[in-house]
Amino acid sequence: MLDIFLKTLPFFALIAVGYWAGRTRFFSEEATAYLTKFVFYFALSAMLFRFSANLSLAEVFDLPFVMAYFFGSLTVYLIATFVALMRRISVEQTAIEAQCAVIGNVGFLGLPMLALLLGDASVGPIMLILAVDLIFFGSLVVILITGSRDGRVSPAILKTIGVGLVKNPMIVSIVLGSAWSALNLPIPQPMNEFLAILGGAATPGALFAIGASLASKSAERMQVAGWLSFCKLVLHPAAVAVAALLVFDVDPYAAAVMIAASALPVAGNVYIIAQHYAVAPQRVSASILISTAISILTVSLVIGWVSG
Repeated sequence: MLDIFLKTLPFFALIAVGYWAGRTRFFSEEATAYLTKFVFYFALSAMLFRFSANLSLAEVFDLPFVMAYFFGSLTVYLIATFVALMRRISVEQTAIEAQCAVIGNVGFLGLPMLALLLGDASVGPIMLILAVDLIFFGSLVVILITGSRDGRVSPAILKTIGVGLVKNPMIVSIVLGSAWSALNLPIPQPMNEFLAILGGAATPGALFAIGASLASKSAERMQVAGWLSFCKLVLHPAAVAVAALLVFDVDPYAAAVMIAASALPVAGNVYIIAQHYAVAPQRVSASILISTAISILTVSLVIGWVSG
């Protein structure tokens, strides 16, 4: 277990360096925003395209895997929803809290870290997880928030969701890479090296950006944030493990990747949604901060368990 912790420590050390840079204002919020944009639109997209272009879509897609992750996540989503409704908060806040409970930092933290710790073969399962998170849960939170405000689900909401998915560089790069693979087109050497160099910036850039963005987060509503962090770091991987290993009989390696990815802290894009719709952004901010700090230990424990 100590060996796994020491392997994950450099990743969190990079986050800590970013946090220091943001906290001391050596890296301004504007600089953090531009670094995040570079990673999101260029480095991470290059990494995803290169990986997906070298994978066969038929080999990557695994229905039992998708079902296990979906139903495991949905279980925790419903638990968080039930607890929120019992506290008699609004549907909008309930949707945001449930999102915190199941949406982890798979793109910026999980993809680079798990690819190095569990091998390149983990990228295919991670892309399926990203697809479920972005397409289903990412759409669901928008539908619930806008629907509760308008009193109905209008075609305009569906249009907004569709445009958002089309503009999401992670979805676009996976789709384009998969199409490239389906056409059996070889990647020219100069292009492959270009993607490798640009994609290589994803890991340090993403981790530094996570830390720098955490510097502007505040730890308010600690009780609720603690509960949501518990959902994300403990209940989510546990529910996914039960679904993968006991219900849907997922391949052991793919199940290990799924469980490890489910143990990641709350994703930053949940804060972006909360801030955009003005729904409990401080609560989400605290959940991201607390879950990321605790995950230094919990992620190591989970990866050590699934590796064993």
